[in-house]
Amino acid sequence: MSRIAKNPITVPKDVEINLDGQLLTVKGKKGTLTSKLHKKVKINIVSGVINVHFDRSDKIVNALSGTTRAIINNMVHGVNSGFEKKLVLIGVGYRAQSKEKLLNLSLGFSHPVEFEIPNGITIETPTQTEIVIKGCDKQIVGQVAANIRSYRPPEPYKGKGIRYSDEVIVRKEAKKK
Repeated sequence: MSRIAKNPITVPKDVEINLDGQLLTVKGKKGTLTSKLHKKVKINIVSGVINVHFDRSDKIVNALSGTTRAIINNMVHGVNSGFEKKLVLIGVGYRAQSKEKLLNLSLGFSHPVEFEIPNGITIETPTQTEIVIKGCDKQIVGQVAANIRSYRPPEPYKGKGIRYSDEVIVRKEAKKK
């Protein structure tokens, strides 16, 4: 039995939830998110509290119920307060600059890297070596951060590259003579 699916989701006052068949729409101050629910997982919305109901005998539906509850919780949190990821550039001459719908990265290549910012995502560069990615959809924020990090992942010898702000790089010892 899924322990995650048993927990109710409390909905803040300024978040509006609509369920049309299997299509769930969550609207808040940061934006609107929609998700299609599995046909065997049912949700019940009563006075600002969402509960997930499912057939406890089916193992697949049991797993899907916990996933569904987590997705709905992320949608409610995202449209209310949003998500953010921070990236740090470490290396000589590594710089980032955000301009409207483009993120210009100087990562030690012979050419500058231009990353096109997708809709619903805002990217800020408080300093030349910091990138802050913000948005209401947790999956898209994480995917954009992973895409930017993939241009120059941190290497284990000197630690140069793009890393998450809370990431710990296990350093390797250089070759001995």
